[in-house]
Amino acid sequence: MAAPWLTAGGPGVTRGQGQRLARTELSRAIYHPSTPLTVRIYDAVHRVLARFYADVTRATPGGWWGFVALLALIVIVVGLVLVSIGPVGRQHRQSSARLRTGRPLTAQQRREQAQRLAGAGDFTAAILECMRAIATGLEERAVIMSNPGLTADELATEAGRVLPGHADPLRQAAVLFDGICYGKRQGTRAEYERLRDLDSAVLAARPTPVRAGAGTGAGA
Repeated sequence: MAAPWLTAGGPGVTRGQGQRLARTELSRAIYHPSTPLTVRIYDAVHRVLARFYADVTRATPGGWWGFVALLALIVIVVGLVLVSIGPVGRQHRQSSARLRTGRPLTAQQRREQAQRLAGAGDFTAAILECMRAIATGLEERAVIMSNPGLTADELATEAGRVLPGHADPLRQAAVLFDGICYGKRQGTRAEYERLRDLDSAVLAARPTPVRAGAGTGAGA
C-alpha cells in the first residue's frame, strides 16, 4: 500500500498537509516494533543492579569486596543467634537441664560427691549434684517413677504431689537448678547448704498417697 502523501499528491496538497500526512503515517505501530517483555525486565534488573553496585562501592570501605565481607559477617551473626534461640539451642538447653548426666550413681554417692565439690569450693557443681541426689533418692524410695530424662521442673511437680509439705522448696530448688544450667550463673555456699538441708528433709519425709491416676504413686 502506498503512503497517503504519495497517492494524495498533486497541486491541491500543500506542504503543511504533506507534513501532517507524513507524521500520521510514521506514527503507525508497524514502524515501532515493541520490545519483548523479557528484554524489558532484563534491562530494568540490570539498571537496578548497576545502581546498587555503584552505591555499595561508594558507601562501603573496601568497595565491593568490603560489602561481601560485611554480608558474610551478618550471615554468621544471624546463624549464631538462630543456634542460640532456635531448635538447636532449645535442644541443647533441655539436654543440659536434665538431672541425669554421666554414669549412674546412687543417691548416697551423689551426696558424697556434692560434699566433696562443696569442700573444694565448687558450689555450682555441688548444687547440681545435690539436686540429682534428691531425684535419685526419691526414685530409690519409689516416691516418684524412675525417668532417665527427668528435669528439675518435672521433679518438683511430681515430688510436690506426694510431699506437699516440701512442694515450695522443691520448686525453688528447680528454679535454682535451671538458673545454673540455663543462665550459667554461679552457685553460692548458702544455696548449696539450703539444698543440702532440703535433701535431708525430703529423705526423712513420709510421702502422702495420691488419688489413682492423679500422678506419681507413693511408697513408704
